[in-house]
Amino acid sequence: MAFMSLKPDTQTNKGNDSDQEQPLVQHLLELRARLLKSIAAIAIGFVCLAFFSNDLYSFFSAPIQALLPAGSSMIATDVASPFFAPFKLTVFLALLLAMPYVLFQIWSFIAPGLYEKEKKLATPLFVSSVLLFYLGIAFCYYIVFPLVFGFFTSVAPVGISVTPDINSYLNFILKLFFAFGLAFEIPVATVILVSTGITSHSSLAKKRPYIIVCCFVFGMLLTPPDVISQSLLAIPTWLLFEFGLALSRMVTVKQQFNQQEN
Repeated sequence: MAFMSLKPDTQTNKGNDSDQEQPLVQHLLELRARLLKSIAAIAIGFVCLAFFSNDLYSFFSAPIQALLPAGSSMIATDVASPFFAPFKLTVFLALLLAMPYVLFQIWSFIAPGLYEKEKKLATPLFVSSVLLFYLGIAFCYYIVFPLVFGFFTSVAPVGISVTPDINSYLNFILKLFFAFGLAFEIPVATVILVSTGITSHSSLAKKRPYIIVCCFVFGMLLTPPDVISQSLLAIPTWLLFEFGLALSRMVTVKQQFNQQEN
């Protein structure tokens, strides 16, 4: 009898478990589908850019090639570098090109779990984050590279021929692209922290001296060990924080106004 009395309960528990597991399985299937779409978008971008990989590398190496001494050129110290360096750059550019679509897939996956107010805030943040990331890379290419490479090529000791390796150069610029793209997201991060209540505008303003120090530490960690590139990252990072602080103040005022109306 004891066995018979336990059996229905066991079946009931199994039924409840299956009911609880079903939404999780659906979420995992949706996540897999969106990941596959993101990978497909990156693959399509790569296929479109692969034919121009050498031209793309020439474009991104132009800032340093224009500053090399007469008679100098870039070299490939590894046998496979002439192939893998443009290939690696093309993969990065394909990811960069597909980034809005990838972020849209991420947004579409998490959007159903957000409140309506959060959805209204997330849309402009999504658009601005993509634009700011691209702006950071453009700032790095057109402003930072000429200054940094001009400094490096001008301080070479007498008798030393400046002939940078193409693979080392690629790793260098990708690191700077990532650092400046990430730094330009600071206004978005500041607005998110204030709008979600994690911190407040006044609290961030009081911590300004510490944040300025963190900007220079951030520049030191994410850029090569030279004062110029570190300062070129730290100072814009600080200014972007001030810009985000001003935006967060506007968000705070708007939230307070909405609360008074309600």
